[in-house]
Amino acid sequence: MTGLDPLLGRREVASSAEMEALGEEMGRMLRPGDLVVLTGALGAGKTTLTRGIGRGLGVRGPVQSPTFVLARTHPSLVGGAPLVHVDAYRLGSALELDDLDLDVERSVVVVEWGRGMVEGLRDTWWEVELERELGGRGADTMCGGPSRAVEELDAEAPRVVTVTRRP
Repeated sequence: MTGLDPLLGRREVASSAEMEALGEEMGRMLRPGDLVVLTGALGAGKTTLTRGIGRGLGVRGPVQSPTFVLARTHPSLVGGAPLVHVDAYRLGSALELDDLDLDVERSVVVVEWGRGMVEGLRDTWWEVELERELGGRGADTMCGGPSRAVEELDAEAPRVVTVTRRP
């Protein structure tokens, strides 16, 4: 097993602190050439997870969303691989992602919103899907739509994180 293979499967993450801790665990497992694609709705915890990955890799921070710059490189402070953090939300195609000329071979690359865009970067990669529950957990919330209060993003609401190896 290599990379994130020991974490394959689904798990519940109860808080943003736990999400960051999961990311830190992932960061300690990742090596140069590894590619991770993060998928999830706005506010699902993609950047929080990446912040933890950066801490696990021992890179210079702060790790923030690269939405407006598309990609940020965080050099290692401990002689390891740099973290390349990409936000592909505003990219229209895999060709635009390729145009960023990412150093995939010598870096750990994390791509938010990268589903369907990374196939040409590596033969294999890990996809991490983050889902936020809607409506709650009990039988009293099983029918009907979510209340207005539930529609608001809650940073501390539990998430379900699923790690898979692709393709």
